[in-house]
Amino acid sequence: MKKKIAIKAENVGMRFNLSADKVDNLKEYFIRFVKRSITFKEFWALKNVSFTVEKGDRVAILGYNGAGKSTLLKVIAGVLKPTEGSVKTYGRVVPLLELGAGFDPQYTGAENIYLYGAILGHTKEFIEERYDSIVEFSELGDFINVPVKNYSSGMKSRLGFSIATVVEPEILILDEVLSVGDVKFRKKCMKYINQMMDGGVTVLFVSHSVNQVRKVCNKGIFLDHGEVTFAGDLEKAIEIYESDEQYGKSKKRRRRLNRL
Repeated sequence: MKKKIAIKAENVGMRFNLSADKVDNLKEYFIRFVKRSITFKEFWALKNVSFTVEKGDRVAILGYNGAGKSTLLKVIAGVLKPTEGSVKTYGRVVPLLELGAGFDPQYTGAENIYLYGAILGHTKEFIEERYDSIVEFSELGDFINVPVKNYSSGMKSRLGFSIATVVEPEILILDEVLSVGDVKFRKKCMKYINQMMDGGVTVLFVSHSVNQVRKVCNKGIFLDHGEVTFAGDLEKAIEIYESDEQYGKSKKRRRRLNRL
């Protein structure tokens, strides 16, 4: 029986304009902007990225720092609009990216539950119904009424994870989030993610930990300088990743696959 498609990326390109000039302060930048004397360099974080993910697959996005992994996840999640090409998703997407990035440090954890929930598209009534379970899962206790500016990075991530996973996704996007909090909480997060995967959720997972990748994923994509150079068997993708890591260079294998 043919599987249904969960994600389809076609010729995706993501371009950023980087300032070619050093500007020391905002005033100088504004003056040069008005005079149109600022020049930019084009940087393509992604180029000609095409692949298909089927429902229920758990796909690792492998590559080195600067390969475009996080940019690709943000495009798929809808955080960034691609410069060219398109991404289509079929199902409810829950992105776990930069957990807690939308928090207001002056607000308490409790207040940020509603704020962050609104950013994720949830209504106040929806959050109210699930407020207690969010607080319980975060294990923050009385700290939930403390301003977030006094939280450690681990506490912010724990609260962010608890809010983001309050709904059951059909497509789950993970970017290094399994490093949140202490060992006990990481195991708790992993157990929760495993429960979602047992329910058939589709997963895109970015991690530098090959052990984590093997525990979570069944297929892999290798991204090199913004281009997909391999897509398919997980162990083959890991082999390419570890081989390039060992020798410090890319194999430059340009395999364009239409389907994982």
